[in-house]
This record gives sequence, C-alpha cells and structure tokens, in this order.
Amino acid sequence: MGGAASVDQSVHVVIVGGGFGGIAAGNQLKSYSVPFTLIDIKDAFHHNPGALRASVESGFAKKTFISFAKTFAENFRQGKVVDIDLEKQDVILESGEIVHFSHLILATGSSGPFPGKFAEPVTMENAIQIYEDLVKKVQEAQRVVVIGGGSAGVEMAAEIKTDYPDKEVTLIHSKIALADVQLLPSVRQGLKDILLKKGVQLQLGQKVINLQDLVVNEMQDNIKVVTDKGLEIITDMVICCTGIRINSSAYSNAFKDWLAEDGALLVNEHLQVNGLENVYAIGDCAHVKEPKMAYHAGLHGVVAADNIVNSLGKKCLKVYKPGSLTMLLSMGRNDGIGQLYGWHVGKFIVVMAKSKDLLVWKSWKEMGQTAPSDDLSA
Repeated sequence: MGGAASVDQSVHVVIVGGGFGGIAAGNQLKSYSVPFTLIDIKDAFHHNPGALRASVESGFAKKTFISFAKTFAENFRQGKVVDIDLEKQDVILESGEIVHFSHLILATGSSGPFPGKFAEPVTMENAIQIYEDLVKKVQEAQRVVVIGGGSAGVEMAAEIKTDYPDKEVTLIHSKIALADVQLLPSVRQGLKDILLKKGVQLQLGQKVINLQDLVVNEMQDNIKVVTDKGLEIITDMVICCTGIRINSSAYSNAFKDWLAEDGALLVNEHLQVNGLENVYAIGDCAHVKEPKMAYHAGLHGVVAADNIVNSLGKKCLKVYKPGSLTMLLSMGRNDGIGQLYGWHVGKFIVVMAKSKDLLVWKSWKEMGQTAPSDDLSA
C-alpha cells in the first residue's frame, strides 16, 4: 500500500463488479487516494467460498455478506451496468444513470447456480435469509443429490455429510476424475477417498439428462434424477453445482472485438484489455490461463490498481504472471486437501488454513469491518 498519488481532477476510476478483484482494486486505489467508484448489483460483498457452508450451517450466512457502503462510503454505487460507451468513457446503469471514467476496471466475475453463486439484487438481510431458508430445506431432506463434481460439487457434498452424516448424499459427475484438471492426480484421488470415507455415493462418468425438468434447492418427495447411462436415482432434494459462465453482459456490446470464446476479455500482461491503455479486466472476466479463483482475482485487482497509479506517474507497469496452482479444497470444517505451489498438501494444513472458517475473517479484515458474533480471527 502506497501513499497518496498525485492526480488531477480528470482522474476517476470506475470499477464494475464488487467481488474479490473489485474490492482489492478499490482498497488499493483508496490507499493511494485515487478517486474511484465501485459499482455492484448487490449492496454487500459476498464471500462466496463460504456459500456452501452457509447452505448447511445455520448462522454462517451472516458471516459471508459484508456491506459495501460501510467500507467504501460515497465511493460505492449500487446498480446494474447495462452498457459502456468507450468513446465518451461512460458507464451506463440500468437506472439510466451515467458514471464517467478516465480509467475502467472490469471485474464482473462469473455466475452459476445458487447456492454456490449469488447475484440477486436483494438487500444483505434478504440474501442471508435466502441461505437460512435453504439450511432448513437441507435439514428436512433425507436424500440429497449433488450434480457436478468440480470443486463446488465436492465441497458441497462434503459439507452436507459433515453436518448430517446420516443423510444419503449422491454426487453425480460427468467425468471420472473429480475437481480441476490442473490438480495433481494424487489430489483428485484424495478428494474421492475423502468423499467415500464420509459415505458419499459417487456416480462418475455420468451426465444428468433431465436437469431442466428438476426443481432444484427445494425439498420434494421422490424426485427422479436420470443419467445418460440409464441410472435412476430417487431423492428428496437436488443441488446443482455446474454451469459457471463469465458475466459479460455489462461489456459484451462495447467490447465485442476483445472477447474470448467464453466471453472473457482478452488482456495483455499488464491486465489491460488488448489495445486499450485505460481499460483493465480482472478476475474471472479476464482471459488469463489459470483457474478462476478468488485468490487470483485479488492479485489481479492490486496489479490493475497499481498500474493505473503507475501510468499516471509515467512509471513502468507491473506484469502479472500466473504462478503455480494453489488450490485448497475444504471438505467440511474438519477435513480438506489441496495443492500449494504445485505440491500436494494434506488435511492438517488445509483445515488450519481454510476449512475451519473458510477465510471469512480475511474478507472482514480487508473490508475494514468487524465480523458478527463469533470470533473469526485466525
């Protein structure tokens, strides 16, 4: 964190998206006293690594939502960005409001099915209640099917089995190996072993073919889940953990010449959108060859903010270099496995580093606020 940067009155950075990348960029610009506006559809930051536990443990959801206004005050604007005028350097909100920028940081993130992702424009109190309602439904269901065996799916199944070991939990995954393809084979096998030890029934190499007909996240008697291999599973609840996509709607019209196939923005080594010196893309919406993770988004945010400050001072820009994969998978509060700088790490390290509290204390600290009730400090 540096001191105040020397900026003229024409400088105003707009950050679109208040996820991990957006708040990291905002805090960095704040530390330099650079004028900025952070825009998000919600009124609170969502610590979504805690979303799955918030779905099974009552009281945890309130630890995963943190007010933007309390941290960023007049630098925060709630609203939905529907377009960007590159020529006029304006961000256009759904309300019709226009926010002018000298520099733009796009941090729109990705979306996917609830409960792993949450992007509804409701109040923080309502968001918390939605998770609390899901907890009650999970408690009622004796049989739960989790669809998708990526990191969210395996963590979801483990969370349910940790709190409710007597429930029948089935995980269906279209591939044979679990989680991210960049993980070491020993880590992916370790995930499988943990789930089996917890009593999760694994149906791998199978795809659910009637997903569009299923009611998800609701308790319902005798739901029939059918796979392409002819397997039929009767359950009381279905939770979907598949289908993550880049949130490109805010910029896809203005930036159609800079889009990768998945809707992410093509960027250079400084995280600038190709050919645009004053526009940066960070986090999931940046086309960077590394897994889409909160940790990486935070690193991007600091680099983008520093590069804006460096460009104003005519200094060299920082280069962002993807490092060795670091991914810690929490398998309930008492178990976990992962990879740290390319090395396999086991239960003890992952539980101490992440699984116990899912790093919620870190987000409260970065937002400069005090977490509710429980002591979340490391």
